[in-house]
Amino acid sequence: MLLHVIARGKLGRSPEADLVARYEKRLTWPVKFTELPETGGRIPDPSTPCKAVLLDERGKDLSSEKFAETLGNWRDEGTRECRFVLGAADGHSQEERDRADLLLAFGKATWPHLLARAMLAEQLYRATTILAGHPYHRSN
Repeated sequence: MLLHVIARGKLGRSPEADLVARYEKRLTWPVKFTELPETGGRIPDPSTPCKAVLLDERGKDLSSEKFAETLGNWRDEGTRECRFVLGAADGHSQEERDRADLLLAFGKATWPHLLARAMLAEQLYRATTILAGHPYHRSN
């Protein structure tokens, strides 16, 4: 299953970009990062049916294990692409939230977009290692 991260804004040369690159390199699942301008620009239409996950402060705060389980279930059901969308500074519209398969939050705090992108890359890597039985994730 393709993990497709779609985000507003450019990472450029930054510590967050280094983190995203580090986890992108480690991921064994296919992954794609698409950057859109802060305003304008359209999210590309999927070529196949896909799942949409919006990073949203009103979303669910899932444990890493539950996040991995969700991705694993979608993969096992035949989902070919899962899109993770980080919106603009004002977030997502109600219509976008209503259409999403999952609203995901990284806790109650508000995170800068660049840091949220790095955190998402790490959680995608962690989820795939959990599903593979890799020792990267240590839980009690």
